[in-house]
Formats: sequence, structure tokens, C-alpha cells
Amino acid sequence: MLRPSSPRPQDGVQWAEAASSAALRQYCALPKKGKPQGRESTVLAAFLLSSPENPLNPTVLSLATGTKCLGAARLGPRGDLVHDAHAEVIARRALLRLIYAEIGTDNPPSWLVASGTDGRWRLNDGHQLHLYITQIPCGVMPVPPSPLEVRREQLDTMVNGCNDVGFVQRKPGRGDTTLSVSCFDKITRWCAVGIQGALLSHILEPLYLSTITIGQSPDGASEGFCIENNVVKVLGTRLSCLSRKFPEPFKPNKPLFFEAPIPPKEFQQTSGDIPPLTCGYSICWNKSGLHEVILGTTGRKQGTSSKAASLPSTESLLCKIRLAEAFISLEHPLVTKFRHEKIAYRAIKVFHPILYGF
Repeated sequence: MLRPSSPRPQDGVQWAEAASSAALRQYCALPKKGKPQGRESTVLAAFLLSSPENPLNPTVLSLATGTKCLGAARLGPRGDLVHDAHAEVIARRALLRLIYAEIGTDNPPSWLVASGTDGRWRLNDGHQLHLYITQIPCGVMPVPPSPLEVRREQLDTMVNGCNDVGFVQRKPGRGDTTLSVSCFDKITRWCAVGIQGALLSHILEPLYLSTITIGQSPDGASEGFCIENNVVKVLGTRLSCLSRKFPEPFKPNKPLFFEAPIPPKEFQQTSGDIPPLTCGYSICWNKSGLHEVILGTTGRKQGTSSKAASLPSTESLLCKIRLAEAFISLEHPLVTKFRHEKIAYRAIKVFHPILYGF
């Protein structure tokens, strides 16, 4: 169990087992489509909700698998591609779709309540959001240097000594260099401004994670790796540097970290004489009915042919265009103004400068 930054809401071992069991159980209930085959492996991430009535029986709100992202040369300017298909990123976007689906109905979820008279929402008292990941998120451990990353030596300093907390690391990968920010950097950002993003911030108070539970490696921690220095300390140092720069209602949030049992074999990276094979597909699911499989190397839904590669029918519901449509379609007084004035997607996000691009 990792040292928390505040008193634990529940026993760490019990919670880690409960969170991992709930996520893996939901994953196993999904069809085989998009899951690793043979020697392939992937990463699983899930967002969970706990209630005050039964804190050790969390509900899985969304989950995803994935390890791929698009290289810089393949990025699309129209917002119709999913650029980053890593599990943590896809699971978060699936959670956003769930929120859009549930607050847009006549029976909103019990875990979200009105926060005031202006129609905004907030997390219900006593309810907590959690993140489970089957392995350490990318960006925590140093990766081989890239010629394009001229400050790579500062990354090593940051990871091991926490001196350069301002460094932002790109996702590692072969071939075309990616411009996607590492999952650890994105998690750091969620701890600063919430997981809801710029669009939902118009109608939703910041949603912060209470815990992050990470599956243990079957080979144990890498030599020189220390959770205290590489995760908790770095995250805490970064957030402390920002503590005086937060406008209301944002605030630095330090989730509790826990270690879960070793995940099943399909979530373990093989080592030794057998080269690892990562699954190219990314499964996304949420409890409102979303279930897609995205091909991480194209950013479109599985099964898209080359002839149909630009058709709207091949777009994932998690790409920027579809998420913007979900926001604009909400019948909410704080949203309809954007629809009536036909404000562009970029301009809507600029309304929250601290969240722009998040």
C-alpha cells in the first residue's frame, strides 16, 4: 500500500482489491471483440464510483483498454480522429460520454446533484471517484531519449529527484513521434483542474479523483523505482508549485495511491526472450450503453476500410467532434447560448483559459 497524503477513507488493501475486482469483472463481462489475442497484452483503466452506503463496493462507470496513439504525421485537423488511445485517456472520455448521457435525461444520476441556482452540477456528498489502472501509467518511468526531446536529461532529474517539475513528457513509441502527452502528465492535470474538461466545466464543478489504484508488476518494481519518489512525491511537488495559481473553483487535489494485486496475464507486459506484443485495439465502455472498439493506429472505429476512412460513420463517439456535439446538444441554459450563437469549439474552450486544450 502506498502512503496517502491524507487519512484513508477505507482500508487500503481492501479498497485495492475491491477496485481491481470490480474493474476486471466488468471487463470480463464484455465480448471478445478488441481484446488481446495470443501473446498480445494491453492496459486496462477504469473509473469507479463509491457511495457512502457501501464504500467497498464501487460501481464501474467507464473502462477502456489501449496502448496506442497516433504519430504527429497522422494527426487530423478536423477533430474526427482519436489521437490518444491509451487506456486512461479513453476511459476518461467514456466517462465524459456517460455524464453527457445521464445529465441529459429526465432522471439524472443520484451521484450528481445541483450545486446552486444557476443550474450547475457537482458530485453528491459522500460519493467519490476513483481510477484503477493495471500498470504504472506511462511517463512515470524514464524512456529512451528522442532527438526531438532536447530536455530529456531534465526528465531523468525530475523522475528521480523531483527537481524539474515543469517538464512535460510525450508518450513513448516506435516510428513517427507522437505529440500526445504522457498519461502521468494527464493524470497530474486531472489532479489540478478535474477530469471533466473544459466543456463540462461550464455546467459542472470540478470532479477530482479520491484514489488511484495501480496493479503490481509480476516482476516486481524496476530497479531504482520508488513509488514515493516516482509517483507520490513528483505529483505532490508539481501540484504544490501551482497552489497559488488556481482560480475558484479549482484547487490542487492529491489522490490517495494504492497498489492492487497483480492483474491477469493479458495485462502483463512479457519480458525476457519473448518480445512483447501489444494489442492495437482500444475497447471503450460505459454504464450508459457505450461500447466501441477503436483501432489505436488510425483513430477510428474497428473495421473501417480505406475507402470509408473519412466517413462520419467511422468516427468514434469519443473523438472531439462527437464530444462537442454531445455538449452542444444538452438542453441547459448555460449551453444553449453557445448553440444559438454558433460559437466554435475552440472558442467555447477558451472561455476557461486554465482548461484550454485539456
